[in-house]
Amino acid sequence: MSAPPEATLKRAISRNMLIALVIGDVLGAGIYALVGEVAGRVGGAIWSAFLLALTLALFTACAYAELVTKFPLAGGAAVYVNKAWRRSFLTFLVAFAVMSSGLTSAATLARAFGGRYLSAFVEAPGTLVGLLFVTAVALINFRGISESVRLNVVLTSIEILGLVLVVVAGVAAIVHGGADIDAGRVFEFKDGEPVLLALLGGAGLAFFALIGFEDSVNMAEETREPARDYPWALFGGLVAAGGIYLAITAVASTVVPTARLTASDGPLLEVVRSDPLNLPTKLFSAIALCALANGALINMIMASRIVYGMARERILPAGLGAVHGERRTPLVAIITTTAIAMVLIVSGDLGALADTTVLLLLLVFSTVNVAVLVLRRDPVDHTHFRAPTAVPVIGAIVSMALMTTKEAETFARAGLLLLVGTGLWAVNWALHGRHVEA
Repeated sequence: MSAPPEATLKRAISRNMLIALVIGDVLGAGIYALVGEVAGRVGGAIWSAFLLALTLALFTACAYAELVTKFPLAGGAAVYVNKAWRRSFLTFLVAFAVMSSGLTSAATLARAFGGRYLSAFVEAPGTLVGLLFVTAVALINFRGISESVRLNVVLTSIEILGLVLVVVAGVAAIVHGGADIDAGRVFEFKDGEPVLLALLGGAGLAFFALIGFEDSVNMAEETREPARDYPWALFGGLVAAGGIYLAITAVASTVVPTARLTASDGPLLEVVRSDPLNLPTKLFSAIALCALANGALINMIMASRIVYGMARERILPAGLGAVHGERRTPLVAIITTTAIAMVLIVSGDLGALADTTVLLLLLVFSTVNVAVLVLRRDPVDHTHFRAPTAVPVIGAIVSMALMTTKEAETFARAGLLLLVGTGLWAVNWALHGRHVEA
């Protein structure tokens, strides 16, 4: 009697769904808070920092486009590093860095969900709300990838609507006129600092708002035609999100003085308050909640697929790669990543890890760009996207350059996290033995 076929992930994601996923992952809660922070580093020319960050992100997106169409497997960067160097320790560290950034981001968004945005409607304990929130996200994730992505499409539409309303409010304020309106601010850079340094510092922070495009590669095994659809989705989604950011930042800088943007923890709300149309502030609280929910959902989907991919590559125990027979989603990986996220939520304020998360991802991006060149030695028997050789070289250099914008204590925190990862790898090695190099 023959053994039943092994359950595989369902290929249900179309090109349009994938583009929405990329846009939804990039357009997160960051833009609602980051505009003022970037203004503090670069000055009134906020858009220039976002434009530079977008340009730099596109180099790494080319590397991901080549690798995901060449090797359409769940697991993302961990799979590419494993195929390039076949070193289980390096593969684990890269996967650990990516997964940690996703779970930390999701836990942070879950805590934020129970904060001041929710308090506009109801008061509730933030930690409890966060735990219930991430549980709901896990149930959606388990329900199915089609349902998860469809919800992402709805939430992404709400996010985009909110940002469009900010642009409308800003334009209305510009047309109406006022003492604070000054189009010249859009071209002003921070006083007392060289333009290049200010721009690089602003781009290093603005890059955080663009991080997320790489998460979609973990949907490769659930995409109908990855070789055809991924380049369109990666570049189209990233450029669309970047265009929205440029419009938002240009309007914000024109309408609101740079000092007020820098001092505000809700910079887009400052734009709305300048609006002669008097749009309700509660509307933006609701939109922010949708943005937080969308970001958390996508990060938890990504983290569970990374665990699934590592298990299938024999980096983690095979049991973590188990797929639910009926729902055809990675059940054990979803449970595991949700449990870790809950621990992070209870552990306290995770805001200090934001810069560390960016630093770890830039380290991953550097490695992925080099992996593209290494894997040119391994041809495949199907058509795939191929980036010009100079592009991944520039991508690696750019990623390392952006790392220099981070403080020494950020490097210390990243090093500590990698030490934790090393400890986990050692335990896994002791319990299960050295995994067979694929």
